[in-house]
Amino acid sequence: MRIAIPVDGGQLSSHFGRCEEFVFVDVEEATKSILSESREPAPPHQPGLLPAWIADRGASVILTGGMGPRAIGLLEQRGIRVVLGVPRGDPVSLAKAYVEGTLEAGDSTCDHPDEGHGHGHGHGFGGHGR
Repeated sequence: MRIAIPVDGGQLSSHFGRCEEFVFVDVEEATKSILSESREPAPPHQPGLLPAWIADRGASVILTGGMGPRAIGLLEQRGIRVVLGVPRGDPVSLAKAYVEGTLEAGDSTCDHPDEGHGHGHGHGFGGHGR
């Protein structure tokens, strides 16, 4: 499993579309162990670009504080599971908590001004955190 995590200042970013970089954590699901970690600068912000960029890097899960419904839909269409409402923290520790089933996540924590996608994102999306 490859987990993508948007990061600002070394911590999970509250909104994936505006992060500095992405941390990709490769996990062995059977043993719940971290195999590797890599970091890549985020591409320039463009609507619809990130879902393809993340999918092209082999991610099957994204842990994020918040994201709009269009991005959620585009990621899910590519088979990527979206986990919203993840608290700020060390990305590798968050990935480990996710695979261990102990990650506390909830509704979207998006904190940017409205960009036309509303702030109901996250509500009604099942499977938060597990």
